[in-house]
Amino acid sequence: MPRTLTVRFLRVQRLEAGVMTTPTIALFAKYPRAGEAKTRLSPLLGDEGAALVHRQLVERTLATMRQSGLPFAVHYTGAPAAEFRTWLGDDVPLVEQGDGDLGARLARVEAPAILLGADIPGLSAKHLRAAAQALEDVPVVIGPASDGGYYLLGFTQPVPALLNDMPWGTDAVLGETQRRLDGFGIAYRLLEELGDCDRPEDLERWPELLP
Repeated sequence: MPRTLTVRFLRVQRLEAGVMTTPTIALFAKYPRAGEAKTRLSPLLGDEGAALVHRQLVERTLATMRQSGLPFAVHYTGAPAAEFRTWLGDDVPLVEQGDGDLGARLARVEAPAILLGADIPGLSAKHLRAAAQALEDVPVVIGPASDGGYYLLGFTQPVPALLNDMPWGTDAVLGETQRRLDGFGIAYRLLEELGDCDRPEDLERWPELLP
């Protein structure tokens, strides 16, 4: 999308932000298969142990979403939907992530939505409800992560300009997201900063996750 159209598109979103339905939480989750999940923890825990940590984090986040009272769906990858139903239960709405990089997969989520990862052990229902409440006042809400990224991104209308060509997996994600929002003149709100669980040293804060 050309920059001029993108800017106009996002400014229209800002004007329309006051009219919206309750946002749906979109949890992006990979199947906890050994050697494919939380691989940065493998040097400490082995592939099986790292996958088990990932399994616990997804289950923990799912319980938090239920507690929030907000509608939710799990956007899945790494296994067929049937395996996710066996793992998470038949009552969990499932949406296939599809192909493409992270930005392309996130951009497929329909607004209004709250995009969420499963690697934030400190996430609580109050953070999710705070995000939904913020979207009643501003078009975008961000949950900053301590590693320079974000654990949550909520929006009242589609925000492709915040997802395309983003340096995912680096400590520049949050700053670049804020820079784009400021450049487009889009109001946003920051939630409480939380730590993620990606590296062996992160497990020192959450020993209950250790296999």
